[in-house]
Amino acid sequence: MPVHRPGSVHPRRPMLAGLLLAALSLALAVPAVPASAADTPARGSAHMGMGVAAHDGTGGTPSSADATQTEGVDVSGYQGNVAWSTLWSSGVRWAYTKATEGTYYTNPYFAQQYNGSYNVGMIRGAYHFATPDTTSGATQANYFVDHGGGWSKDGKTLPGVLDIEWNPYGAACYGKSASSMVSWIADFLNTYKARTGRDAVIYTATSWWTDCTGNYGGFAGANPLWIARYASTVGTLPAGWGYYTMWQYTSSGPTVGDHDKFNGALDRVVALANG
Repeated sequence: MPVHRPGSVHPRRPMLAGLLLAALSLALAVPAVPASAADTPARGSAHMGMGVAAHDGTGGTPSSADATQTEGVDVSGYQGNVAWSTLWSSGVRWAYTKATEGTYYTNPYFAQQYNGSYNVGMIRGAYHFATPDTTSGATQANYFVDHGGGWSKDGKTLPGVLDIEWNPYGAACYGKSASSMVSWIADFLNTYKARTGRDAVIYTATSWWTDCTGNYGGFAGANPLWIARYASTVGTLPAGWGYYTMWQYTSSGPTVGDHDKFNGALDRVVALANG
C-alpha cells in the first residue's frame, strides 16, 4: 500500500488538475450563444401581430354588444389546418390568411385556409408580412400578388394587406430611417395597385408606425387601416386616419387566437370586397 508523505504530490492530483484545465479550455473555446440569437424565430414564421403584446401590452377586450362590428380572424401557417366550420358557427364572417413573407416564404397551409374560409361562406383575403430589409417594396408586392395576394371582384375577396410591424428577426424598424420606410411602403402600395387595381389595406400598430415612419399620414386617403391593439379600445390611431376599418383586438381568442373586428356591419365588409 503506497504511503502519502507530507509535502509529496498525491498521484491523483495531476490527473484531476489536467481534467479541470481541459474543461476550462473547452468552455473558453466554445462561444456562448447570445440570448437574442437564441430567441430569434426562424425566417418565415412571422405572423400578424406577433410583436403587439410584447411592445404594447394587453389590456382587456372590446365589448361584444356592439352590433355594428363584424367578427373576423387572421391566420397563418403556424395554425395549420383551421376548423372553419367551427369559426363560422361562432359568428366569424371574414378572414385573412398569410400568403407570403419577404420573397422567400409562402404559407404551406394557404390553400386550406384561404379556400376553406371561402367554402364555409366567409369573405376572405390574403396578407403579406413585410421585411423591408430584404428586398424592395415593389419586389415584395409582385411576389405577394404572384403567390395568392391577388384580387377579383366576386364579392367574396378582400383587397390584400400589407402587414408592416416590428421586425421579429432584428432591429424593430428594419434598419431604415423614417423617410426610407415611407418610401418602401409607397413602393409596395403603388405596385400592388398597379397589379390588382385595388388599394391595399395597411395593418400596423400606432406605436410602431410612430417610431418607424415618423407618424406619416400620407397613406390615409387611399389605404384602409387595420389597427393592432390588444385592449378594450383602439386608442390613438396613426396620423391621417380618422377611423379604422379593421381592428385586431386579441391574440388569445377561441378556436383561432387572432380575432378582429370590422368597423361596420356585414354589408360594409362586402362593400370593401367589391371595391
